[in-house]
Amino acid sequence: MAKLEQVLPSRLRYRVNALQSYTVPIPGSGPVVDPSVLTALAAACRDHERLRFDYASHSGALSVRTVEPYRLAHLRGRWYLVAFDLDRSDWRTFRVDRLTPKIPTGPRFPPRDLPSEGLASYVDRSVSTAMWQFRARIRIFAPLAVVAARLPATAGVLTEIDESSCYLDAGSDSPGMLLRYLSMLDLDFSVAEAPELVDEVRKLAARYARALE
Repeated sequence: MAKLEQVLPSRLRYRVNALQSYTVPIPGSGPVVDPSVLTALAAACRDHERLRFDYASHSGALSVRTVEPYRLAHLRGRWYLVAFDLDRSDWRTFRVDRLTPKIPTGPRFPPRDLPSEGLASYVDRSVSTAMWQFRARIRIFAPLAVVAARLPATAGVLTEIDESSCYLDAGSDSPGMLLRYLSMLDLDFSVAEAPELVDEVRKLAARYARALE
């Protein structure tokens, strides 16, 4: 890439530099994305210019999004745009192969602070949670720091309740799979939201009770 930059015209060199500077690589392989889309997004990140684009969700629903673009990330073979969604007043991660930028870009904006966990961790967690087929909120009766030490960053989102308990917003492909994962934590918990998970707990409790007969 460095040798390529040396022979490019200044206008193209500026675009390549933007793509390098505003991209975070996280290894993998996946769908091919139009290079012109990547350079347009990288330029908007570099110049701190608002961006509008058509976006197709995982279910295929279409929407128009207005964002303050922050960085591009390449994770597990897919390109993602990390941006602050102005309509939702929160950070979001968008798959680049599902968006179509509207050119020209909008007005400039002062950059915001990204969530404190860091860009790579934020993208990894956002992408992992988006893939969940089943979701639940669990109250775990242990300090947040204790739970965090036993969970990978992609396992879910922890929220402190008090000094001795916290919520875990987590998910998996099925209630049974999530319950098996919770059992491995070796911590007391209760299901705050998700009746399907409550049913799985009852089934497992009955199975263990029969094992003692």
